[in-house]
Amino acid sequence: MNTTTAPLPMLRRSPADWAFAALTLIGLALAFWRYSASMDGYEQAILLGAAPALIALGWFWAPLRTLTVIVGAASLLALALYSGKTDGFGADLQAGEQLFLLKYALASQSAILWMAFLTLLSTLFYWAALAWRGQAAMLEASATKLAWGAVAMALIGTLVRWFESHQIAPDIGHIPVSNLYEVFVLFVWMTTLFHLYYAERFGTRALGAWVMLVVSAAVGFLLWYSASRGAHEIQPLVPALQSWWMKIHVPANFVGYGCFALAAMVAMAFLLKTQPARSLWIGLVALPLGLVLVLLVFAQFGGFSETTTAGLLAWARKFGGLGLFLAACVALRARVTARLPELPVLDELMYRAIALGFAFFTIATILGAFWAAEAWGGYWSWDPKETWALIVWLNYAAWLHMRLIKGLRGAMGAWWALVGLLVTTFAFLGVNMFLSGLHSYGEL
Repeated sequence: MNTTTAPLPMLRRSPADWAFAALTLIGLALAFWRYSASMDGYEQAILLGAAPALIALGWFWAPLRTLTVIVGAASLLALALYSGKTDGFGADLQAGEQLFLLKYALASQSAILWMAFLTLLSTLFYWAALAWRGQAAMLEASATKLAWGAVAMALIGTLVRWFESHQIAPDIGHIPVSNLYEVFVLFVWMTTLFHLYYAERFGTRALGAWVMLVVSAAVGFLLWYSASRGAHEIQPLVPALQSWWMKIHVPANFVGYGCFALAAMVAMAFLLKTQPARSLWIGLVALPLGLVLVLLVFAQFGGFSETTTAGLLAWARKFGGLGLFLAACVALRARVTARLPELPVLDELMYRAIALGFAFFTIATILGAFWAAEAWGGYWSWDPKETWALIVWLNYAAWLHMRLIKGLRGAMGAWWALVGLLVTTFAFLGVNMFLSGLHSYGEL
């Protein structure tokens, strides 16, 4: 009888795994050495927990190791360039306009603009793969590399922006997840990263054409919001956001948002592949055009301010463009769905994305209740944002219940996931536009 005992999982790690772990721990030590004086106890605890979590993720999914090393090295280079010229307080932020690498690549705004460019280019390449089938594999591979580049530049921009905020004044520095501009950057790289993982896990890059659409839409909003509101400027935190809860509540929320968006785009691909043309014309084309009509009515008779009315008209144009795009997808659906994976793969991917998103959204909602108790003295106040967060939670809880208990599959689940994205989008943006409350600091 063979009595050989299999080695423990920890002992089965490759030299590359251990090298990555060592680099991560060196980075942890460097962060404590350089910046511990600027951290409170909660931030130090988060940093201590982040290091083993990052090591575990790198061991679980090897591409994250390369991403981490590139982002870490580029961010440290940016910090070194900033610190090379100092003023009375700290790093000279004017170096971002004077040094070539900072001005055109590594300053936070430059890196985020590169993120936007690479995201849009990746989406274009994914769709080009649908048009030129003979070159599809090459185009999809290029699109995937561009998507990885977008994630890297988003993370570099986020880390450098965090550093830049601390150089303005001691009481301004904060993790960059405090306004719409910053959280849209968070949404872009998280959703793209989920797509890249599932594309590798299920062996299907073709879904990038669909998932990167919603990411590109987020980039479009980000560019518009930055240009019209100057949102890229670093601002002090409002009092309600001066809490360590923000550092964990917001990222957890956006894991949920990213997964829900990915699931909705998979659902759209599923429907285009399976549903009759009549259902698609009604469900995918008539719905956004109906929203255009509703927005136009609100703009005309809602009695809103001039700014809100202009916003409604802008959204009407966006939904009109969306309706035309979806009409083209329905008309050409045989071509645009030709490279999609089999239906069971799409169905399983949709389920896994919603399950992961729901888990993190639940955690974020609980954390938000604790934050509300600290900031406003109560765990729940039926504020519009809280109410709509509950609606989102109940929507996906019902979806998972029907899936696990009633065996929900196929078109019904896909339509539901697609509508769920509309509900989630209203909870995130619509409430900020049309409703006021305790979360009014996040209004558009």
